[in-house]
Amino acid sequence: METGRAQESTLGKARGHGIMRNLAGLAADDYGESDARAPLVLLHGLTFDRSLWRPALAELRRIDPGRRVLALDLPGHGESPDWSSYDVESVAHGVYRAVEEAQVQAPVIVGHSIAAVIATVYAARHPTRGIVNVDQSLQVAPFARLVQSLADKLRGPAFPAVWQMFAASMHIELLPESAQRLVRASGHPRQDLVLGYWRGILERPVDELVDLATRGLASLRAAGVPYLVVAGADLDPDYERWLSEMLPQATVTVWPGSGHFPHLAHPDRFAECLAATARWPVDAPSDARLGDDQPII
Repeated sequence: METGRAQESTLGKARGHGIMRNLAGLAADDYGESDARAPLVLLHGLTFDRSLWRPALAELRRIDPGRRVLALDLPGHGESPDWSSYDVESVAHGVYRAVEEAQVQAPVIVGHSIAAVIATVYAARHPTRGIVNVDQSLQVAPFARLVQSLADKLRGPAFPAVWQMFAASMHIELLPESAQRLVRASGHPRQDLVLGYWRGILERPVDELVDLATRGLASLRAAGVPYLVVAGADLDPDYERWLSEMLPQATVTVWPGSGHFPHLAHPDRFAECLAATARWPVDAPSDARLGDDQPII
């Protein structure tokens, strides 16, 4: 008689969406089995859920069958419960606890939008084989100044109109119709959730945010953690120069005209990027990382 994960595996394969699990309080789809290939941990963007990875995962199963993948719902999203606080460091630690419970060793962390920041914080603290950053700038100051300038509106009745401004900048209209439907179905822009995830940006001085981010990136630079950026539009040249100085190991792949969702605009190409991470080297020495008592971002 099958028990535990073996029994879940039979059900998960029948559904085609992986094994549905609760890992350290976070809802997850668990695919494949651990082997010599680097496991993948997928983190969706703010207000969305883990369903946004399914088109790329369907392609990945075709070209890299059996790869171990965890697709998580972040706290307060999808089927994961609300938390009392959503600061980036706490969320990154929650992801780590889920990874530990799943017995996944040194994964590649894949983060879309704000989750790429969470992935970067994770990698500055915990063993990883690398990061895939999906369309997220690591330059804190411009975004922090924008959010802080909108603080009163974000906290008040004007929130829906302000969020629509951010949503418009994602250029969902550039996606195939099926992907547009998926984005709209998974998006739930709750005011309390957005304010919770942006609390640090809203409340900390910009210079402090920049210093914290610089410290975290220095840790990744020293550890030599592989870092891939997949962008939906050409990067600003000044930002690209800054990124090459902060993370010399970073590589950038741009798929123009993809908007904020290049993994949905080109799920086949994105799956190829994920498949290539199977060959990323084993994690760098942990002494290059920050301790748990050192804040990042």
